Amino acid sequence: MFRHLLVPLDGSRLAESVLPVAARLARQDNAALTIVHVIERKAPSAVHSDRHLVSADQAAAYLEEVARRPALEGLTVRTHVHTAEVKDVARSITQHTEELAPDLVVMNTHGRGGARRLLFGAIAQQVISLGQTPVLLLRPNEHAEPGTPGRGSTPPLAAAPWRTILAPVDGDPAHERGLPLAADMALDFHSRLHLLMVVPTIGRLAGFQAAAAMLLPGATRVKLEMEIAGAREYLLQRSEELRRRGVNATGEVTRGDPARAIARAARRLSADLVVMGTHGRAGTDAFWAGSVAARVVARTRTPLLLVPLREEPDAG
Repeated sequence: MFRHLLVPLDGSRLAESVLPVAARLARQDNAALTIVHVIERKAPSAVHSDRHLVSADQAAAYLEEVARRPALEGLTVRTHVHTAEVKDVARSITQHTEELAPDLVVMNTHGRGGARRLLFGAIAQQVISLGQTPVLLLRPNEHAEPGTPGRGSTPPLAAAPWRTILAPVDGDPAHERGLPLAADMALDFHSRLHLLMVVPTIGRLAGFQAAAAMLLPGATRVKLEMEIAGAREYLLQRSEELRRRGVNATGEVTRGDPARAIARAARRLSADLVVMGTHGRAGTDAFWAGSVAARVVARTRTPLLLVPLREEPDAG
């Protein structure tokens, strides 16, 4: 499934909190693990309450120390320092996904509010919108006291089996390119894969559909009921296909706003992971304003595996 994982580290314990999960994935598939640090131009003296790495020698020594930690013992661990100072660390990490060719990037969202927006918007969004590499986003443990062992860890993934994987689908194959990856992970970890389709209510329709609902509310309700029936049939077919592969697949149809419905389902199912596709969109502000994936991140602590979606080239 995974052959090579990339983990960007900035020297902070928060960034390091993804290492147990990355190690577990690498160990499961006998994959290589590359830990990378980018030297930031005019870097602050501290990052997330930890000393910032401001020289190539500091960064190289730090990455070598991380590579020798017990959590990574027995794995093929490579280190990489981008020694030339850069102003845009996020874009540099994005470029490293092309240079080092990982098939998964693992990072956390660095907490609440502005910091989370900074990391997710400036790094993960660029990796998704500019590259082809899936990104696994983890949430740090925000309840641990500073300086305590395991601060920033993610116990549900680091210490327990991945029991339930939630995969939102919408019936469009172009939007479901993350589903084969979710199925492979479910097989690897003997997990339940739960498919979720969200059909909007009248109040959640937008644009032309909303205008049509105002003019023809009865016809719109009938159309939505037909969509629910079609969604159930679609889920039944996809679940049966997955079960023939040996996947423990289930499915459900729900109503409402997609991001809210996905977050609710993740909580209700105690999902260990949500796998979904995203177009990434051009520009951080556009991504945060309109992306279902970004709104899911804002509403749940469940880890999220984002798979970039790309337009198919025209045959002609």
